[in-house]
Amino acid sequence: MASSETKTKVLNGLFWKIMENGGSQGIQFLVSVILARMLSPEEYGIVAIITIFITIANVLVQNGFSTALIQKQNVDDADFSSVFFFNLMTSAVIYLCLFLAAPWIAGFYHNEEMTAVIRVLSVILFPGGVTSIQNAYISRKLEFKGLFLATLGAAVISGGVSIGMAYLGMGVWALAWQQIMYYFSLMIILFITISWRPKFIFVFERIKGMFAFGWKLLCASLIDTIFNNIHGLIMGKIYNEGVLGNYNRGDQFPKLIVNNLSAAIQSVMLPVLAASQNDLARVKSMLRRSIVTSSFLVLPMMAGMIAVADSLVLALLGEKWMSCVPYLRIMCVAYSFWPIHIANLQALNAVGRSDIFLKLEVIKKAVGLVVLLIGIQYGAITLVALKAVADFICTFINAWPNKKLLNYSIGEQWIDILPSIVVSCLMGIIVYGIQFVVHGAWLCLIVQMAAGVAVYAGLAWMFRLESFEYLKRIVIERIG
Repeated sequence: MASSETKTKVLNGLFWKIMENGGSQGIQFLVSVILARMLSPEEYGIVAIITIFITIANVLVQNGFSTALIQKQNVDDADFSSVFFFNLMTSAVIYLCLFLAAPWIAGFYHNEEMTAVIRVLSVILFPGGVTSIQNAYISRKLEFKGLFLATLGAAVISGGVSIGMAYLGMGVWALAWQQIMYYFSLMIILFITISWRPKFIFVFERIKGMFAFGWKLLCASLIDTIFNNIHGLIMGKIYNEGVLGNYNRGDQFPKLIVNNLSAAIQSVMLPVLAASQNDLARVKSMLRRSIVTSSFLVLPMMAGMIAVADSLVLALLGEKWMSCVPYLRIMCVAYSFWPIHIANLQALNAVGRSDIFLKLEVIKKAVGLVVLLIGIQYGAITLVALKAVADFICTFINAWPNKKLLNYSIGEQWIDILPSIVVSCLMGIIVYGIQFVVHGAWLCLIVQMAAGVAVYAGLAWMFRLESFEYLKRIVIERIG
């Protein structure tokens, strides 16, 4: 793939992937704001607990095959169709397990209502297994425009259904059916908008071949998913659903932004990096660009959100959700360095080192487990704060192998993003001070956001930050 062609495909893919995530998650965010004013933290907490179990089950359904389909250099209909049928069979088995386990889970959390919700909500495993293949097909071709339209349509449909159900007083079922409608709508729309269709082909040898690569990713993803959600399981059991609801709500704001940018970069960069996996110098160059550019965008958003947290929650969610503010600020710190996490791991996947990927997950979770055992003794806020500390430590762990593989050390990576860190902190301090002179939640939030954008852009221009100049050139090229 020629350099100019690669650049064009990456930029087009990145644009539509950001549009896809931003459009879908933007609508879901607006829907969640409306639902938050109609539902209680306790109702959110109940669905959050159930969603954790389903999220873990969904990792088992996908088996690491979606990444294997992207990473594999030559794929055909036999590969895609074999994974399709294997995912459906796996979905059926795991759904049955959740169906039978539902009363036990409900009893563990002393909430009988969970049984029915688990059994109904778990059906999203089936469309989840299918859409993972559809996403792999789209990612290989970098054709994200269709995905943008599909996720946008699914978000509108599911959002309308959930708001209507909440208005009718259906409580947790409004949240459950939002997820069900989203996944089924997404699957159906994707079947309409993309050219891939499963064929009646199942070649077990193809499954075995991809599983040789994918099983390590499966283990790594399973470990990561369980550990990332264990805090929620503990909060729901040791504390209460209200605490978990506040934590999830505080986590949602920064996660919306970081997932949008990181998922966009991850989806676009993996196939491009994989295509260049035999040219390590080129992989390093693209890895560096990914880290520097995504950090330039993520860091100011996290710093800004820390600064506007009080105004943001009060304006959008209301007084009853103000207890989520400490969690929001802590999670902003935790998410600030996700670009380093994601980019380094994507580079490992691209060069086929899923073995190192798995080892890193084991090491990181050992660190996190120690932190968890310490934090659980001192309350929910301390537990989440120590989780942020563990995430910071893990940036060093993720970056370590690429010193040897790509000659790109963690020291170089931190030097590369240091200008964005400094400018983001300066902007955050200025924005935070505005709340002491501007009163009224909405007015203060608007002034803070406008000031944050202006100050960050001004400082980036003044100090001629590399990413600012790079993005400016890209915009000029696209306009020209």
